[in-house]
Amino acid sequence: MTVKHVLFVLTNAAEIGPNKRATGYFYPEVAHPYKALDAAGIAVEYASPQGGNPPADGYDDKDPAQRAFSESQAVRRMAHSRKLSEVDVLDYDAIFFAGGLGPMVDIAIDPDVKRAVLRAWNGGKIVAAVCHGPVALLGVNLDDGTPLVQGRRLTSFSDAEEEGYAKADVPFMLESALRAAGAEYSSTDPWQSKVVVDGRLITGQNPASANAVGEAIVAALRGVK
Repeated sequence: MTVKHVLFVLTNAAEIGPNKRATGYFYPEVAHPYKALDAAGIAVEYASPQGGNPPADGYDDKDPAQRAFSESQAVRRMAHSRKLSEVDVLDYDAIFFAGGLGPMVDIAIDPDVKRAVLRAWNGGKIVAAVCHGPVALLGVNLDDGTPLVQGRRLTSFSDAEEEGYAKADVPFMLESALRAAGAEYSSTDPWQSKVVVDGRLITGQNPASANAVGEAIVAALRGVK
């Protein structure tokens, strides 16, 4: 059986907002999807806008999946993430954007990110994201000029969750921005798991959704010829 490959695209931003809040990618949102993909025999590689070692946030050593990831060869490979502009996403079967507050700084606006999302989508690849990761989808317009998210069912970190978490730090509210771009947004209660699969687009609401997003990517890849 041919091995499938997924590209994790991570933030390089270590701080956010007027108070310079420390941030990065949210650790469980990498560790949990990785665990699901690795268990299924799917290879994971890493990129970021600038390359190098992406900053981490939210590590919890009481979580076995996070602890296992922190001790793995995978996390050592991630420390040498490739520069996204030097990667062709068509070499992969799927791309995945982890959350954390960091993506709201760079993934939100980086032109290489937008090009990668569009190239993956037009190439028939799976595009997945969790929590603040769906900010990667904003500003991506299809060849006819319509936003990628327009009319598509998805989720992300909700405005209700942001109110009690980082409203003072983020440059905008992600749910509101996705709705304004025409997305058919839905969410569940704060901090509860929710995944939305709309064809090749897979999104999860928050950290609690990270494992389920990984499982949804596995299921989608197994359905790909």
